Amino acid sequence: METMQSTLPALILISPLVGFFINAVVLPLVLKGFAKTPANTAGGVATAFIGFSFILSVIAFSKLVGSDSAEPSLVINCFEWFNFGGLNIPFELRIDKLSGILVMIISGIGTLIHLYSTSYMHDDECVGRYFSYLNLFCFNMLLLVMGNNLPLLFFGWEGVGLCSYLLIGFWYTDTVKANAGKKAFIVNRIGDLGFLIGMFLLFRELGTLNLPEINMLLKNPDVVAKLMPSVTLICLSLFVGATGKSAQLPLYVWLPDAMSGPTPVSALIHAATMVTAGVYMIARLSPLFELSAVALSVVAHVGAITALFAGSIAIAQTDIKKVLAYSTVSQLGFMFLACGVGAYQTAVFHLMTHAFFKALLFLGSGSVIHACSGEQDMTKMGALKKHLPHTHFTMLIGSLAISGIPFFSGFFSKDEILYSSIALPGGVSYLFFIGVLTAILTAFYTGRMMSLTFYGDKRYSHDVEHHLHESPALMTFPLYVLAALAAFGGFLGVPHLLGDYLGHMPHYLSQWLDPVVPSKHLPLVGVKLALHEGVVMAGSSVLAILAYTAGVMLFKKKMFVTDLISGFRPIEKILSNKYYVDELYHAIIVTPIKKISHLSSAIIDKLLVDGAVNGLGSQVKKIGTGLRTLQTGDIQSYALMMLAGLVVVIFFIFKVLV
Repeated sequence: METMQSTLPALILISPLVGFFINAVVLPLVLKGFAKTPANTAGGVATAFIGFSFILSVIAFSKLVGSDSAEPSLVINCFEWFNFGGLNIPFELRIDKLSGILVMIISGIGTLIHLYSTSYMHDDECVGRYFSYLNLFCFNMLLLVMGNNLPLLFFGWEGVGLCSYLLIGFWYTDTVKANAGKKAFIVNRIGDLGFLIGMFLLFRELGTLNLPEINMLLKNPDVVAKLMPSVTLICLSLFVGATGKSAQLPLYVWLPDAMSGPTPVSALIHAATMVTAGVYMIARLSPLFELSAVALSVVAHVGAITALFAGSIAIAQTDIKKVLAYSTVSQLGFMFLACGVGAYQTAVFHLMTHAFFKALLFLGSGSVIHACSGEQDMTKMGALKKHLPHTHFTMLIGSLAISGIPFFSGFFSKDEILYSSIALPGGVSYLFFIGVLTAILTAFYTGRMMSLTFYGDKRYSHDVEHHLHESPALMTFPLYVLAALAAFGGFLGVPHLLGDYLGHMPHYLSQWLDPVVPSKHLPLVGVKLALHEGVVMAGSSVLAILAYTAGVMLFKKKMFVTDLISGFRPIEKILSNKYYVDELYHAIIVTPIKKISHLSSAIIDKLLVDGAVNGLGSQVKKIGTGLRTLQTGDIQSYALMMLAGLVVVIFFIFKVLV
């Protein structure tokens, strides 16, 4: 391992924090308020500082590429954070081959989203506050992936949770949007409790929370033997945190409501690490999770079930952002399925490709909403292709990528997950078939989304038609950059079967991550299976093409769509109402807690607490009232009381002495 001391990690981290300070403090002081900050000024400052982070991250990545070591890393120990009780936590940042990929994604896609937001939020009030939150969000995401110990990672973990609350509820005067922000904050706190418990247990067993030290200790057989009785509990506790942050069952419910925030915020939350933080954490601690077959099985099953569950809901949503939100939950399930079967590199690969096409699809949906005067209901769109040619073209690429159509980025990473799920001991796993069914649903609802939005009959109003126009260059430029990444990013992970036909092209991502994130079941290690990867690839490609085509063709005609849905009305109602999970949570959790709270307020607080305090006060008042009669102001009375007191004292002394 080659550790290079460098200031680059600190500079990458500090840059968006400086942008936050300028937009949150300096400009409001100079211009006397957030509302006075021009959108171009606030957006320009925020974009410049996160863009500077991206430039520095490219330089840092080039240093890793140029190193002769198999495990190079750039490290800086900024200062001693705290030191007590045998726990020494330095504020130490590290960029290695895993975090280097994430830093590039965060700063690169973050820059594009900031640039897009400069135009998208141009007419909004308090845009300076918005951009300050965006910069702070990126700061915390960078801290999460560069933190060299679990407390520092957790600091960033909590930071992005806070920023998501601020950004989702940015339009806080709207009660629905404000409640969505609170929901995200509260649900994530539930998962974070599990993360804290896992950290405490890990420190109790290993005596350190430094990530390199943890991975080094896990190579010691004696340490592993000592850890084994509690390793499953530790891993499951950490995974509870991941289910909250990465929106897996049962803590996924906050993510669809997060669509209440501005659309660029949705792109940032879904694409640039926050919701993939759980996947990153498991990949980073993969040597720990490898010690517990039970924990890995739970991760795989929760991921697979979540992927299918959310994918089925996405089919019946009419809000374009809700379709993409449930799609994100489903794709995150794919990533956890990969982690659960030991294909950590594949999970990181899909994390990367997902960042490309999901950021593209969200920003594309923002362009559609912008053109349709804020309308998000796809049943009130249709035939937008001719009005929004750039948006349509780029979103088409994103939709083909997420659907797994050859040879777009999602095709490579999605098929690798499916193939990895076969590579389990014992042959073909039922998890593979869940993955295949989810992939079919993904292609279908994505085709449906494109059809309802861009093709078929015109369903928008005359007022919307009068307003229709393509988005400005500041919004379409990021779309084209992301479209290029979504189209060609998958070639960083070409499977060996295709690589042989492409001039022996290697699986670059696998070679890059091997030293830091080994994968047991990656399909490139020569595992001999009865079902060849070519069969999986060909079969999934055919199914994806058929499902995507069906989604497009079935929803082109309004009358046919109506007839189709009416035939499946009971199922459609269940799916459109999201299996009534929110209603169930409200009935069994929210309502009982409210009733208990009202009961506590009426009985415990008013009768017991207030009764005790008020009763004590009342008695003190009565005693004071009685004693007040002694203060008469009459000198003769005071002299008489003094004489009486003197008599009592003399009598007491006499009794004691005699």
